[in-house]
Amino acid sequence: MDMIRLLTTFGHVGLLRPAPGTWGSAAAVALGLLLHGLGHFPLLAAATVLVTALGFWSVRQALRDRPGEDPSEIVIDEVAGQWLALLFPSAAFWLMGLPSWTFPYPGWLAAFVFFRLFDIWKPWLVGRADARGDADGVMLDDLWAGLFAGIATLIAAGIAHGVLM
Repeated sequence: MDMIRLLTTFGHVGLLRPAPGTWGSAAAVALGLLLHGLGHFPLLAAATVLVTALGFWSVRQALRDRPGEDPSEIVIDEVAGQWLALLFPSAAFWLMGLPSWTFPYPGWLAAFVFFRLFDIWKPWLVGRADARGDADGVMLDDLWAGLFAGIATLIAAGIAHGVLM
């Protein structure tokens, strides 16, 4: 079994059709919620750092002889970006002292929807990273999308809970 392909497709989730990026994000949310439950924000943060490092390494290896490509089956970038987006509500719940298995429904759904929106729309720094046309750009555009999605999730939560009104 090819370890690089296993990593970049996130256990072959990237081979699902249609919309492998959405499948990768959905799988990332499910596993992210499990990680949050098992070890709260610290475990999800550590996993995010690990998958990001593995993502940069494995995508560079996978695209070493294919410069400029961004194959749709590579979804480890979606996992890294989606987990980055989930870190924002995870940190908020952790700081509020909520039990680890508490990750209220709107928080993870908002992080998913905002991440997919920014990943598909590619505004500003997301689009600039995507336009790099190299292996690092494959990862960076999703990390920017994850950062923007996390911020948007917290803003939406603040509005929904009357904090920002």
